[in-house]
Amino acid sequence: MPAYYVVVDDLNDWAPYFPSKDVISFDQYLALPTETSDNKVRVINCCRNSHALGRGYYASLLAEARGHHIIPSITVFNDVRRKALTSLQLEGLEQSIDKLARQLDDSGTELVFRLFFGRTPISALASLGKQLFERFAAPILEVRLRKQTSWTVDRIRVLALGDLKTEQDQTDFADAVDQYSNLLWRKPRTRKRYRFDLAMLVNPDEAMPPSDRNAIARFVRAGKRLGINVSLIGKKDYMRLPEYDGLFIRETTNIDHHTYRFAKKAEAEGLVVMDDPTSILRCTNKVYLADLLKTHRIGTPATRIISQQSEAVLQDLEQSLGFPMVLKTPDGAFSRGVIKVSDRKELETGLKQLRQKSALVLAQEYMFTDYDWRIGVLNNKPLFACRYFMVKDHWQIYQHHTGSVDSGGFETMPTYDVPRDVLDIALRATRLIGDGLYGVDIKQSGSRVVVIEVNDNPSIDSEVEDLSLGAALYHEIMAEFLRRMEDRHRG
Repeated sequence: MPAYYVVVDDLNDWAPYFPSKDVISFDQYLALPTETSDNKVRVINCCRNSHALGRGYYASLLAEARGHHIIPSITVFNDVRRKALTSLQLEGLEQSIDKLARQLDDSGTELVFRLFFGRTPISALASLGKQLFERFAAPILEVRLRKQTSWTVDRIRVLALGDLKTEQDQTDFADAVDQYSNLLWRKPRTRKRYRFDLAMLVNPDEAMPPSDRNAIARFVRAGKRLGINVSLIGKKDYMRLPEYDGLFIRETTNIDHHTYRFAKKAEAEGLVVMDDPTSILRCTNKVYLADLLKTHRIGTPATRIISQQSEAVLQDLEQSLGFPMVLKTPDGAFSRGVIKVSDRKELETGLKQLRQKSALVLAQEYMFTDYDWRIGVLNNKPLFACRYFMVKDHWQIYQHHTGSVDSGGFETMPTYDVPRDVLDIALRATRLIGDGLYGVDIKQSGSRVVVIEVNDNPSIDSEVEDLSLGAALYHEIMAEFLRRMEDRHRG
């Protein structure tokens, strides 16, 4: 488990707040042993004098030299001191500021407000505050907006704890630091009990999440048995990632989505990550995956990648794939973005519909089977096996209606009962992606076995994928996290 410190100029600066042994002075931090300990160290730097050669600057500089995870970083100090660097970081915020124009127009030509870990009591500025914190991660920021022809961010300053003179500012800071890092104050016993911290990214409001609540709870229990403290986090916890040793994404992933940004940041911070960003990139785009499998001669349904809807293209599809055929958008999931077409008219309509969403569309031969195989693979070894049956009187395992989704039955079995050629093609496909956790969808028709897709974030629901292994399924996944975190720790 990591050690936590809040570094202040003087311990008296912390007088308005609840006492904590984790709050130390700059001099105490300076006197800490420089040797890397067995635990990661997280530091919140609340010192004054953030200019070059000041205490705040040196606290962050020394933390980075010692391999500690520090907020704010030296980069933030440098960015806020130089207007050119500040402007560079502010690119892309114009739209967010424009949305505030109606509220800000009544504020004259200048508005100054403070952010505490990206939080502000001004509700109209909440979204802007979060985005500023992502770019300038600091405990306390003072932001000045000015209006000339339009509202812009005119200045950003990193403040110290000693700059908070009013009771309201002190209360807002206390609430924000409690929300930002509740492990710091609320779980001293946990720090002694567990060896590693694992963040699990979930979305309680997701209609079809990769794991249901019971499965999530089983992951948490399995982690505890192995000495891993599993904490559930959400989209708003992006800047807290450095507090953890690993990230387990249990939310449907996509490239243009916060799940990919979480994976990228976690990887950059040195965390063990599943799904890692490379796997997300390779799996979530069916165009890439189809080309990858074809290049390595792994069996797939006959596939064409469509970029235009000309007469020649339509004729080629009819002759090469025949009817019915299946059209797919590159980023569809859970049977969404997939259309079966039975004649030329449906083909033209389907392509037109999908090409409004994507420049490229996949067309594949239709292979009728009563079920699809799903082979779960972890670190290039088979983990679980299911057969997902088609919805009654439907050609997919999911059928989407307005406000509801039907699914077919399933059969879970030990991997040793799966035909050898099904297991082999699943492992061949996942080796092209990486060594993470995958779910390979496979169709088997007679002696023909083909890969439909590889999922980087496979469904693991209670009483479905875990029916064969039970608690051992969750143990195996958590044990793999433990092995990788131990390797990373030793390295």
